[in-house]
Amino acid sequence: MTGSIKQNKAFILGVAGGSGSGKTYFAQALKDSLGDHANIIYQDNFYIDQSHRFDHDGGSVNFDHPDSLDLLLLAKCLGDLKSGLGTNIPLYDFKTHKRSEEKLYMGPTRIVIVDGILIFHPEYLRAQFDEMIFFDTPETLRFQRRLERDVHERGRTPEGVHAQFFKQVKPMHDEFVDPSKVYANVIVKDLGDYQEHFDFYREKLLKLMSSDSSRS
Repeated sequence: MTGSIKQNKAFILGVAGGSGSGKTYFAQALKDSLGDHANIIYQDNFYIDQSHRFDHDGGSVNFDHPDSLDLLLLAKCLGDLKSGLGTNIPLYDFKTHKRSEEKLYMGPTRIVIVDGILIFHPEYLRAQFDEMIFFDTPETLRFQRRLERDVHERGRTPEGVHAQFFKQVKPMHDEFVDPSKVYANVIVKDLGDYQEHFDFYREKLLKLMSSDSSRS
């Protein structure tokens, strides 16, 4: 179905930061405030199938390295949406570590918000964003949030989450994620920053949609 409908090209906003940084909360809240004119794409949908290598929770498979993701496919999907076309988003199962045979069709919308830890790392992916926001959150808070999420939402063990964070998440954050903040238009450091930038982008994107309506 990719490319079956064409509309005005999308404004693409990248929201990055470490795991547990608050970027997903921001992206979802922003999408909710914009309604049906906005969609979210999650980097996590673009994991490659590593089920044949998965040994145990917090084991040897490094899910925080760029090579664990099909970022070229993400760039292609964003290119479709930026051109005003629909696209097919892969689906990933964190319990089986397999990509589903089914895909999620995403029709064209004026605003596309992309959420992910590594989306500012490759240059070819950065080229798809109109603007980029980075959440620069202290490591202790990021770990606490990830621990709660992975245990309660993904059925993982606290021991596995702890092992993975300090063996893989932290080193990959230091090597790939944190350095990518230099490309961001905005860096959010605390709750005061959060509300200020949320209000700014909500107003900006609403005005963008309003100006489209006035020209139609």
